[in-house]
Amino acid sequence: MVGIFDFTPAIVLLPFVSFLVALAVGDHLPKGGALAGITATAGSLVLAIGTVLAVAGGRTYDATLYTWAEGLDAVDLTFGVLIDPLSAMMLLIVTLVAFLVHVFSLGYMNDEDETGLPRYYAGLGLFTASMLGFVVADNLLMAFMFFELVGLCSYLLIGFHFREPGPPSAAKKAFLVTRFGDYFFLVGVVAVFGTFGTAAFVGSESFPALAEAALRGEASVNTFGFAPGTWFTIVGLLVLGGVIGKSAQYPLHTWLPDAMEGPTPVSALIHAATMVAAGVYLVARMYGFYAISPTALAIIAFVGGFTALFAATMGLVKREIKQVLAYSTISQYGYMMLALGGGGYVAATFHLMTHAFFKALLFLGAGSVIIAMHHNEDMWDMGGLKSKMPVTYYTFLSGSLALAGIFPFAGFWSKDEVLYETLLHGLDGDPILLAAYAMGLLAVFFTGLYTFRMVFLTFHGDSRSATAEDPHGVRWNVKFPLVVLGVLAAVAGFVNMVPVQKVTGLQIDFLHQWLEHGYAGLTVEHYGTLLHDFANYGEAGLSLSPLGPGAVSLGLALAGAIVAHRLYNVPEPVEHTDRLGEIKTVLYNNYYQDEYQVWIANGLTRPVARAANKFDGGVVDGVVNGVSSVSLFSGNRIRRIQTGVVSNYAVLLTLGLTALILAFGLVGGWFV
Repeated sequence: MVGIFDFTPAIVLLPFVSFLVALAVGDHLPKGGALAGITATAGSLVLAIGTVLAVAGGRTYDATLYTWAEGLDAVDLTFGVLIDPLSAMMLLIVTLVAFLVHVFSLGYMNDEDETGLPRYYAGLGLFTASMLGFVVADNLLMAFMFFELVGLCSYLLIGFHFREPGPPSAAKKAFLVTRFGDYFFLVGVVAVFGTFGTAAFVGSESFPALAEAALRGEASVNTFGFAPGTWFTIVGLLVLGGVIGKSAQYPLHTWLPDAMEGPTPVSALIHAATMVAAGVYLVARMYGFYAISPTALAIIAFVGGFTALFAATMGLVKREIKQVLAYSTISQYGYMMLALGGGGYVAATFHLMTHAFFKALLFLGAGSVIIAMHHNEDMWDMGGLKSKMPVTYYTFLSGSLALAGIFPFAGFWSKDEVLYETLLHGLDGDPILLAAYAMGLLAVFFTGLYTFRMVFLTFHGDSRSATAEDPHGVRWNVKFPLVVLGVLAAVAGFVNMVPVQKVTGLQIDFLHQWLEHGYAGLTVEHYGTLLHDFANYGEAGLSLSPLGPGAVSLGLALAGAIVAHRLYNVPEPVEHTDRLGEIKTVLYNNYYQDEYQVWIANGLTRPVARAANKFDGGVVDGVVNGVSSVSLFSGNRIRRIQTGVVSNYAVLLTLGLTALILAFGLVGGWFV
């Protein structure tokens, strides 16, 4: 009997087919292949909904679809599908956002008489298919392959307007920076195979299960001379390199703001549900491996907390609306990493879900504003758009309230749980977690400030340009995705109301219950056991009420919003950040991170590369070529002895015998 899981490959293949259709015959199709993309993503969405319903009924699925290499030192390389509560949830998020982005593109790309539409929709289809393939991957190698395909698609879409100077440079930067992290990821994949002989995520013979068994003394694996705990930490940090690159965490975050050179719908897809989400999803996918390494958890938490604060400060001074949202994305994914490192697996996945909705909404809302402003992104040229674009305003406001973490919008519940879980486990005596929590908490204030600075400058006050006075109208294909996402940004947080559950005892932590089921070793309970046994999480702070930390977080968010209201919700706002002086310059130039990286490349990397090249050419190649030259010279000389004349050979034999007798005589003292 055919079940819904038999159609799981179709969730990935339908967007891939739209890619092929747009690439092959897009020029001959209406809307440049847009309808094919909408149909394909709608089909994937329907199948994803069916998959979620099946998982809700307690079903899971893990099947090998194709074996493309076997018998390699007992290592099999396969393609397989893994459906459990985590992957099912992510399938729904990706397909929904991708569908809405395709619909939005009708109003953003097609209505603007954009050229190259078949190429755009082909890239969008391949991008979606790559992310979906990554989500359902049942082993680390397959995940890595789709991980790289996601990076390729981002390069193609960010550089879509390749005839302009900015997009090609931004695309190359995104590609190279993320590739740097992916080198470590690839080494990590090889290390996983070398250590465990498998890269499977699930099962008693999966690498997370074998790592746990090795630490408990129940299995033996190849750790290359290291202590098991040390080696597993090294491997986990290698894979984390790819995560930091893709999810734009410090210090590999610099590519993401430049990626705003791509079309706005692409930005929505990258930031909400595909490329940037991939890194966080990967850590959640192999959380059983990270949970056994307290060192790796501490690094993840600290990097996440620092990134959340670091990026939030830069969002305070940006003029372009998409730039503010870009730094917001970096900051919010920092919160997710903070949660994962702080033992908040459910909190991280929760924020991953809510962020997908409100960040897609904010980018598409920004796209609507950009259409109205004739592609002017400078917020200081806007103002007064509230009355002229009511649908965009109120949906954008819903997303902004969620981003700032204002009660009762979605971001409040997920961000509050992130901070609560980090504080809870930090109280177990981990100063790194407490430091990370403090940075994340401070970032809440800055988030509220830059978010509502953006809202007030864009929609409130008087119109500050002729374009803002008479903006271009937007059609239903722009408004429909905004309304859907606006509702989700308002209500999605109700799936996991932990503070209310803690206080009342009501079973309204639905997401937590959702992630309790699935394969053994991939459940919340199992991760909690690992965190307790290996990282000592879960003792001191168990009695901590969520109301106090939640109130502090909400108070800081409101404080930021109030400051923004006082400064920017006026008829003629001024740039108050000018009072920061040189600090504003530093923030506006992103702490000179690009310049610093260029200095590293020119001042360190390039001289080392040149020295290595000279050593290779002068020493390594010199030795090899020298040995070859000596061999050739000797051979040419010795070859002359071979004359073919017997008398010459007799003379050589006689001379050789005489030389040997003389040598032995001298050594043996025969002539003394």
